[in-house]
Amino acid sequence: MNSHRTPLFCDTELAARIERVETELIGACARAAHRRIADGRGFVLPLAGGLASFADDDSPYNKVVGLGFGGVPTAEELAEVEHAYANCGAPVQVELSHLAGPEFATLLTERGYRLESFENVLGVALADKYDVAVPDGIAIRRSGDDEFDAWLDLMADAVAAPDTQGVPWREEFPRDTYIAAERDASTADIIRYVALRDGAISGGAGLRTSEGIAQFAGAATSPAHRRHGIQSALLSVRLADAAAAGCDVGVITTQPASKSQQNAQRSGFDLLYTRAVLVKHPESA
Repeated sequence: MNSHRTPLFCDTELAARIERVETELIGACARAAHRRIADGRGFVLPLAGGLASFADDDSPYNKVVGLGFGGVPTAEELAEVEHAYANCGAPVQVELSHLAGPEFATLLTERGYRLESFENVLGVALADKYDVAVPDGIAIRRSGDDEFDAWLDLMADAVAAPDTQGVPWREEFPRDTYIAAERDASTADIIRYVALRDGAISGGAGLRTSEGIAQFAGAATSPAHRRHGIQSALLSVRLADAAAAGCDVGVITTQPASKSQQNAQRSGFDLLYTRAVLVKHPESA
């Protein structure tokens, strides 16, 4: 990367655009889960420019996203959301950008929400075109529906053995839950990629584009193939594809101080903002 490049500055307008795209993604995944399960329990409720979503028991899509850029929710709106989660026996998990108005954290804290973790949103201003850099012995290609099950198995195995650098994820999901969530995500216009090292499937990743934002989603490498440049190769190919799709900003969400964050920053991504994860459990709802 160019050491003299200007870091991407994130103002509230850009943060709002990123959060809208994230809201769109979570809503699409949750609705896919509702179609898959069809038990009538799930919900997607609009909330102050964002949404509250319950997809399935223990789903990673059970969360409140996109708050802070479309007005402040009323006490009645929050009570409705809290009641909906309580009926499902689930906590209310709010992912709140630190660029949201300070009144949001005060409002949620007063209602019994507790800070449980953080996640970082990193971004890069995309160039018009990229030269793809892939090490010898590694190939990256798009992954079609014909190998979806193999892609799912690879991703599930890789996620089950995460790198231990940095702050760990607040939640861990059983394999079946992870696979179901990825099946739901496959309906949300995510392009899948597979990495091969010496001909063996060794890694995978996703890319979704909306509103000029490229979301770099779900990259993972099998433990036996780590530290060989696969993550960087997957990112290089997706950067080129995002630029070709006309996107101007790419984003990655990572845990603080993680290997994923380190790799992203080495590839030119800048820390844009942090999301605080504030949780209210059913017993206090």
